[in-house]
Amino acid sequence: MSQPADDCGMRSEGGFGTGWNHELKPLEPFDVTKARTFDEMLTQLSRTAFNGRNLGDAADVLCEMFNDPKCFVVGTFSGAMTIAKMGLLLTEMLDQGLLDAVVSTGALMCHGLVEQIGHTHFRYDPSWGDERLYKAGYARVYDTLELEKNLDDAEHIVTRALHDMSPGQPFGSYEFCRRLGERLNQEHAARGILQSAATRGIPVYVPAFTDSELGIDVYLFNLLAAQDGYAPIQFDPLRDVRDYLTRASNAERLGLFTVGGGVPRNWAQQVGPLAEAIYRRSGGRFGGLVRFRYAVRICPEPAHWGGLSGCTYSEGVSWGKFIPPEEGGRFAEVYADATLAWPILIRGVLERLGRV
Repeated sequence: MSQPADDCGMRSEGGFGTGWNHELKPLEPFDVTKARTFDEMLTQLSRTAFNGRNLGDAADVLCEMFNDPKCFVVGTFSGAMTIAKMGLLLTEMLDQGLLDAVVSTGALMCHGLVEQIGHTHFRYDPSWGDERLYKAGYARVYDTLELEKNLDDAEHIVTRALHDMSPGQPFGSYEFCRRLGERLNQEHAARGILQSAATRGIPVYVPAFTDSELGIDVYLFNLLAAQDGYAPIQFDPLRDVRDYLTRASNAERLGLFTVGGGVPRNWAQQVGPLAEAIYRRSGGRFGGLVRFRYAVRICPEPAHWGGLSGCTYSEGVSWGKFIPPEEGGRFAEVYADATLAWPILIRGVLERLGRV
């Protein structure tokens, strides 16, 4: 016996959907002549496809997140963003009050420190081999050069900031970054990430602190202090965990803006599983439910590589890091080079918020 078309999966003639009758969202052609601002361009892109649509959706989520007065917004940053000259973009986000905490690689902060004390990075000349660069004191970061002289000069101000620390008092990376920012404000008038964060009381966490020039400088400081008869300073990374957990737990809502992936991204996100584990394993005496409601990331790595950089927000829901969309979670993921997408996105969002 034959079955009705609807029952056997065949489409019945004349019964095709129009899109409109199912209330689907229509796409619209992108008209570059009508996009007079970055805000208007992002609005148009949200009605297109692929990463153009993702970028437009990211602007919508960021605007809702930044306009939420009860949202504690965390920015996580990895990759060579400061040596790529994106440092002032992050500084502007701090100055505009868009971020309440920063989680970063130590390298990103260190290359930014070089810039903030008035030194210069240079464009890589492919005619130079890497061995020649090494002998000349140039360290290559993809198509850009960091100077060993820059790092040596940066170490001097790091050392002065470390002398400001109390030898007998353990400190976390956020306390060190605040002290370094205060020292920069005393000695250098230029705009910069650490200066703005210190001025506004915004914590900067570097969870992989020892995996950077900053960690090398602290180790060297203690090594020389011991030889000179001074008490070494005590770095305690768990102070970062405690401070960050306290701030996140006290927030009514949490938002996340991520550039890249790696340790900063995962360290910031794991506050959810941490708070839940504390609650369960303490018998309900401590901890609770801490999850991000908003999240936007710019990262070119796809999910199938299996690394943290490509971990989707949907996957993060399974770990208790994010509120699922059906319960109000809002996410956007842009698979693109941050040096292209980040400036366009933030400029458009600032226009939409009336900040420029």
